[in-house]
Amino acid sequence: MPGLGADGIEAKVQLCAACHGANGVPTDPKAIPIIWGQQQSYLVKQLHDFRSGDRDSPIMSPIAKGLAQDDLRQIAAYFAAKSWPAQPAAASTPPNGLAQCQPCHQRNFEGGPPAPRLAGLSYEYLVAAMRAFATAERTNNGDMPKFMQALPDSERDAMARYLSAL
Repeated sequence: MPGLGADGIEAKVQLCAACHGANGVPTDPKAIPIIWGQQQSYLVKQLHDFRSGDRDSPIMSPIAKGLAQDDLRQIAAYFAAKSWPAQPAAASTPPNGLAQCQPCHQRNFEGGPPAPRLAGLSYEYLVAAMRAFATAERTNNGDMPKFMQALPDSERDAMARYLSAL
């Protein structure tokens, strides 16, 4: 399939808006991540992982399996070019353990290749993702299970609270 034009991309991303939100705010931020303004390389990897079965989701896996490889890149570029939805900031002192996240997720936790933005994702989504890595339920990143398994639940909880408030 040749490259999608603007109309082709708009048609492809319409389905995404049903859950991830038409304005960048997910319909259920506790369970669904913000993808507007997220790192392009991370979005491509997640779509690829849903498509290949390296990451499983009853909703995302079938959608990603219906996309061509070129679609994954173009859809990721589309969402990466959007602005992260503004949220009120109320972050406090960074909890212990968070400094180990900065080499990949960057100084302000806004992400960068290869890691996603964490700042501003919901507490519930972050805690669930951290728990999934800690229990090896989610294994589509070689380093994250080791990092999350090394942290007690209370520390992961504090990290998620802090990051969600950024």
